Amino acid sequence: MKRFTRLYDELDATTRTSEKEAALEAYFREAPPADAAWALALLTGRRPRRGVSPRQLRDWAAEHTGLPAWLIDECYDAVGDLSETIALLLPRCDEAGTGRAVEYPLHRVINEFVAPLASMAEPQKRGLIVRLWQELEPRQRYILHKLISGSFRVGAARRLVVRALARVAEIEPALMEHRLLGSWLPTAQDLAALMSPAGAADDPARPYPFFLASQLDDPPETLGERAEWLAEWKWDGIRAQLIHRGAAPGPSTAVLWTRGEEIASGAFPELVAAAREFPVGTVLDGEVLAWERGAPLGFAALQRRLNRVGVIPSLFPDVPVIFMAYDLLELEGTDQRAVPFEERRARLEALVERVPEPHVLVSPLVEGATWDELGKHRAGSRDKMVEGLMLKRIGSRYGVGRTRGDWWKWKIEPLTIDAVLTGAQRGTGKRASLLTDYTFSVWRAGELVPIAKAYSGLTDEEILAVDALLRGATIERRGPVRIVRPELVFELAFEGVQESGRHRSGVALRFPRISRWRRDKRAADADSLDVLLAMLRAAKR
Repeated sequence: MKRFTRLYDELDATTRTSEKEAALEAYFREAPPADAAWALALLTGRRPRRGVSPRQLRDWAAEHTGLPAWLIDECYDAVGDLSETIALLLPRCDEAGTGRAVEYPLHRVINEFVAPLASMAEPQKRGLIVRLWQELEPRQRYILHKLISGSFRVGAARRLVVRALARVAEIEPALMEHRLLGSWLPTAQDLAALMSPAGAADDPARPYPFFLASQLDDPPETLGERAEWLAEWKWDGIRAQLIHRGAAPGPSTAVLWTRGEEIASGAFPELVAAAREFPVGTVLDGEVLAWERGAPLGFAALQRRLNRVGVIPSLFPDVPVIFMAYDLLELEGTDQRAVPFEERRARLEALVERVPEPHVLVSPLVEGATWDELGKHRAGSRDKMVEGLMLKRIGSRYGVGRTRGDWWKWKIEPLTIDAVLTGAQRGTGKRASLLTDYTFSVWRAGELVPIAKAYSGLTDEEILAVDALLRGATIERRGPVRIVRPELVFELAFEGVQESGRHRSGVALRFPRISRWRRDKRAADADSLDVLLAMLRAAKR
């Protein structure tokens, strides 16, 4: 635990990629395998189930220290992070009369203490937490609080973790990423298999690392000759890989993997059935779309399918789906990713053409001899329920992650609306002491109704200025949320509008973010809900 806590602090103390990677590499070289396996799980996004609520932590800390709850709340307001606040307020081990701190290995802390918490009765939970408070140093308590409350995050991108582990294992990062996408447990045995030069037995359900496009902000002419690029629609669905693998004499495996590293086979059983129609050893990259009469139904319709796991698709004729394939990653068991894109696409078209499966289509090319002609197609994207164009270099191979240069997303301009900031709460991490999580509202019949929350889009200087204004404009507190006087107006950018029964306004925005602070406008000048309802009606036509 001490070694992992030191790694956490090293990652948190620097913004230099090289220093983060060096710290990760040193940890994986030095840490015992059982600890390193759990560290890898935590660093790549796996979090233990939450066993203790923030309220319980606060109350138990008040009882244990003898401090009033209001004082802990005031300290929390100053520090900005409850886990850190409690870790600092608790007496040190020697002050608590227990002598020196106990050195627990990371894997034991999680397997014996953190994981069982969720199934314990509250008195048992409290007893275990108080015991650990008496045995751990303050920084280790801080990590413990993050783990038991389900809020553990660390300042290291996944790609850095993959690169560091690959360097220790002396294998290519792309191969390590591929292995990590398979089914593995945070154990010393599985870690050894991940790091073995020979590799473990292939998992037939394992996807390939996704190749991601970069945002094109410059004119497309900067990419060079139009003839060097193929253009497709940028679909608004769920990025996924459709996999059919297996080896005789056992049965084959068909699975749908999403980019979020989740198996979505249960939500889309008809697509899994379609995968079995393709030859064993087929992996398609593409998009899951809600689809009817030759056109997409929109992402809002697709979301309704995500909660229908285990139900036969015939019961839901309102949301039919397809897999829109746009790349071929494996054919008859042979990796195709190094094949030039134009040839991969030709093989994909030939494969889908000879397999009579209506649930799998090939993403059509968008024609246009010049960049100007493509731009005209792009301008009409919203009418087609797509987000713009994808531009792919003809000779490009299928890479790993967001490698700039070969795939670009040329998205349409976002929708915008002027909204009033009506609520705020503290952020997380380095922004934990600042009000950075905002609630925005628009006018309806003379009152402001909330339509979105947004967390990004302001500069550091603007965040500080808004924080100071909001602290002086607070009129009410509802738990962690401050209700503020409706004085500040911001332009929000978003990708679409959809109906929502969970919002009082009846609508929700897709990917809302702040595009600018409208210092030139008063709250009365903000937009009304009618503007969003008009956008919603236009999207349905």
